[in-house]
Amino acid sequence: MRKLELIAPCHFGLEAVLKKEIIDLGYEISQVEDGRVTFLGDEDAVCRGNVFLRTAERILIKIGSFPATTFEELFQGTKNLPWEDYIPRDGKFWVAKAASVKSKLFSPSDIQSIMKKAMVERLKNVYHISWFEENGASFPVRVFLMKDMVTVGLDTTGESLHKRGYRKLKAKAPIAENLAAALIMLTPWNKDRILVDPFCGSGTIPIEAAMMAAGMAPGMNREFLSENWNHLLPKKIWYDVIDEANDLVNLTVTPDIQGYDLDGEMVAIARENAKMAGVDKLIHFQKRGVDQLSHPKKYGFLITNPPYGERLEDKKDLPALYKTIGQRYQALDSWSMYLITAYDRAENDIGRKADKNRKIYNGMMKTYFYQYMGPKPPRKREDIPVV
Repeated sequence: MRKLELIAPCHFGLEAVLKKEIIDLGYEISQVEDGRVTFLGDEDAVCRGNVFLRTAERILIKIGSFPATTFEELFQGTKNLPWEDYIPRDGKFWVAKAASVKSKLFSPSDIQSIMKKAMVERLKNVYHISWFEENGASFPVRVFLMKDMVTVGLDTTGESLHKRGYRKLKAKAPIAENLAAALIMLTPWNKDRILVDPFCGSGTIPIEAAMMAAGMAPGMNREFLSENWNHLLPKKIWYDVIDEANDLVNLTVTPDIQGYDLDGEMVAIARENAKMAGVDKLIHFQKRGVDQLSHPKKYGFLITNPPYGERLEDKKDLPALYKTIGQRYQALDSWSMYLITAYDRAENDIGRKADKNRKIYNGMMKTYFYQYMGPKPPRKREDIPVV
């Protein structure tokens, strides 16, 4: 097994959640930066990272890093990387994305073009050919420039990891699956506790919770770009990882997970998505407005993504909506509430300051994850054995 350095990008603000996931998978962290976590592993780690990580965007194999303040330095630095260790003679390769922060080189299109030329130059000399047909497997490259330091990664994932394969039908402003999973993981919720999402939309938060409750790996029912890299990742590794994922699934669990939405069409979509994910029997979806939110049991969790008022015409409705959220939450005895929103008066209209809040970037939008923490449930008394 070769030793690899792997890069897992994530939403800004969720690096600690992803770091814990990677450690729990058994891998050593080598670096944590804004929006990505780098860790050490082998070929198994590429496959397991793609299949098991709930909060990552993708898994990149780090090809190398070098400083560059001019395009000539970028060309030479790229040319010096060992591309032939990864890309075969018939491989299709290109620089899929370039991002630059606080660097002298900042034009993505120029960076992409120069790096592609450098890769071609290197591989021409190695394979002794002047023309690449590029009719084999795909090898997209992603590059980050931070303060003139270039980090180059080979994308093993393809379509982003947030696309689990179950959400065929979407809400107007759906929350990404990996962000939904991260929000749940930032709470003390577990499968033995009640979870309600009163703004469930297409069902993402309840579905992610149900998958966690059932031990379902997020990537076990989708494909990955690097499944075709037989020279690097033999099929047996993928088969073994999927077998590992299947062995962990337990659909006999009986969690209390509920999703409500005022829009009946959204409820139907949520049910269909849950069915696609294989967890429809673990979730109760219902058409219900937040003004009807109630639950007879104690110590439950509200985890939700209410409207932000992205459209100007919706903003006028937000104060009343968040006031209702606050009133219904107050009526839930001993519950906790975790709410992500970009609405800047959320706490004011809810009528209570959050115990904690965490800044998270949902794409380019700055949001806050407000955390209202209820009391812990009393420990269950264990039967005292009779002597």
